[in-house]
Amino acid sequence: MSEPSRLPFEFHPLPQPTRTLSSSGVEIATYDLGKLGGAGIADQSVLSAHATGFCAAVWAPVTDQLQDYHCASLDFRGHGLSSIPAAGMDWSGTAEDVLAVVDALGLNKPFGVGHSMGGASLLLAEQMRPGTFRGLWVYEPIVFPMQDSGLEPAGLKIQDISSSNPLVASALRRRDTFPSRSAAEQNFASKPPLSDLCPAALRAYVEYGFEQLLDGSITLRCRPEIEADTYKMGARHSAFAHLGEVACPVTVARGHTKFPGPADLAPIISQALPSSTLEEFPALGHFGPLQDPVIVAAAVRSALAAVSAGL
Repeated sequence: MSEPSRLPFEFHPLPQPTRTLSSSGVEIATYDLGKLGGAGIADQSVLSAHATGFCAAVWAPVTDQLQDYHCASLDFRGHGLSSIPAAGMDWSGTAEDVLAVVDALGLNKPFGVGHSMGGASLLLAEQMRPGTFRGLWVYEPIVFPMQDSGLEPAGLKIQDISSSNPLVASALRRRDTFPSRSAAEQNFASKPPLSDLCPAALRAYVEYGFEQLLDGSITLRCRPEIEADTYKMGARHSAFAHLGEVACPVTVARGHTKFPGPADLAPIISQALPSSTLEEFPALGHFGPLQDPVIVAAAVRSALAAVSAGL
């Protein structure tokens, strides 16, 4: 992991989003970052996709390191400034959000970069419409093998609809209001898991993941019940069964495996993909892209170069 002095404390503010119509009438907040450094690498776009409970802005510390590419991002349904689907948080909908944004921005075979739910949504989108992406870099995507397949990692249970799912219970208990942004930032920085985030990513989350109320307090944009519903649906999609249909090159990245979690799925996912590389970051945890955007951006850049070179 980068030395603390090398980790960014600030990030480029996001432009005002446009509204993209996705499935079920959901409106998706869409961010076209362009090339922050001006002239850049022609015809190469990067679309970043965030994890459950977060928003597009948390990728800004990474995309700030990719200023010579045309970068774009989105708030998934129920997150950030996007609207909430009436029918719940089925992950086929988040994949449709990805495709809607690709079409709305006119992205020509972008390179997809996703974290957790965002990585799974990119894989699902490529399965829905093969050839959408020139390549993918996904960090600990939530793609479970089928139950009773014999591939489930030891110690990692597929808990998709049970109220005993610890992530669901944690989301429903989540504190959703703070007296100010500074109070929220200090709270998150003082205890895990969000204390793992680098200063810029944490600031981006607090700045864009919360709405300011009339009394000056702030409240979560991704409501606890929406986050909980998203977790419940995490093992209901069929991405694993169709990984063999993903023809584009995919880098499956993971952090350490000190505790049972999504990192245990990464080798299984990589082996099931026709053209895949497993990349390991033993100094990082599940929030890797938000922990060290410098090293993650370098990895994304290497993957992009390999895809462009046809390696």
